[in-house]
Formats: sequence, C-alpha cells, structure tokens
Amino acid sequence: MRNLAAGLIVGVTIAGAIAGAVALAQDPPKDAARGEEATQPEQASAIFAGGCFWCMEPPYDELDGVISTTSGYIGGSVPNPTYEQVSAGGTGHTEAVRVVYDPSKIGYEQLVDVFWVNVDPTQADGQFCDHGDQYRTGIFYANGEQQQVAEQSLAELERTKPFDGEIVTEITPATVFYPAEDYHQDYYQKNPLRYKYYYWACGRAQRLMDLWGDMAPHS
Repeated sequence: MRNLAAGLIVGVTIAGAIAGAVALAQDPPKDAARGEEATQPEQASAIFAGGCFWCMEPPYDELDGVISTTSGYIGGSVPNPTYEQVSAGGTGHTEAVRVVYDPSKIGYEQLVDVFWVNVDPTQADGQFCDHGDQYRTGIFYANGEQQQVAEQSLAELERTKPFDGEIVTEITPATVFYPAEDYHQDYYQKNPLRYKYYYWACGRAQRLMDLWGDMAPHS
C-alpha cells in the first residue's frame, strides 16, 4: 500500500494524526450510525490481517452486530509503531483491523467467514499489489475458543476451497494491537473516491473474484 497509497494521504496534518492517535485509545462506537439504542451491548473483539487495513474495515462495518472497527498494527516487536515504520518493513508488524462486536448478535465464526473471502490466502509475500511481511494475512485469536473456531474454519476451507494453491494464512495468538493514526481510520468513508481508486488499482477486486467467484465481496 505504501507506494500506491502515498499520494492518497497527502494533505493530512500532523496535528490531526497526533490527536487521532490519542483518541483511538478506545474504539469509536459506530452504533449511532446504525440507529441503535445507546445502551452498552455485550462486547468481544477479533483481530484480522488482510493486507491494506483500509479495505478490511468496510466488510465488517456493514454487519449487524459489529460495534466498531479500528485499523492498526499487530505482531511486531517495536512498541507504538508508526505507519512510516510499519510500511517500511522491519518492525514485524502487519496491518490489521480490530473488530469489536456483540456476540449475542453475531458469532466469531461468521467474522472468520467474512475474513476469508476478503483476502488472498495463497499469497505469501503480502496482499495484491502490496508486498512485504507488513501486509501478510493472519487471524489473531484472543482465547482458546477463537483459536478452535479459526482452526476448524481453516480445515474446512482446505477441504472445500474453490481455488488452487496452498493456504499460507497464519493463525496465531493475539499480541499487542496498536491503533493506527487517525487519518487511516474509516478511510473509505472520509475519502471514498481515493479509496475506490486504490481498491481497484491494487487488483483486490479482480483477484478476489478469481479466487472466490460468487462468494467474493462486491465493494
């Protein structure tokens, strides 16, 4: 995403990025946009890495029962990494999205199903036009139950996959998740034209269709 996205984030102020980093200590609830009652729902969280995190928020935001999504970084050794550090490689982090959801309305299994059809699980060097370990795919489980669901889902996918190629997506324990800078959050809503250009220019739409056919998302 670094090369193609560099021109898409011009104009973002440093002050806005700093303010956003502070504000994102907690996930911003999106219930208001869905017209839900302002009551505190039961909450759980799930973390998925699927290449550019801009593209992984929309599939989850549209699901009933999802409370919020946050783009960020996970899996590395550098504390409080910046976008510049992660996108340059070498920190060990990958771009990811944290999904906060109400388990009484939607199950973790469904979230995993949505993950698979939004990624290329056969690409080992990144995702689509974005290459590097910082764009690797992954499911980061929070507990034993999530691990079991994810591993069962992977086993089923291995059996029924509609494409050729080895699945290289890793299923690993969640480590510290660091929210990304404010200008990355809800990018598809803040900059819809730039987002759509990136989504298509990076080859995500076509590759997902090639892999998943009718199951592919229509973003």
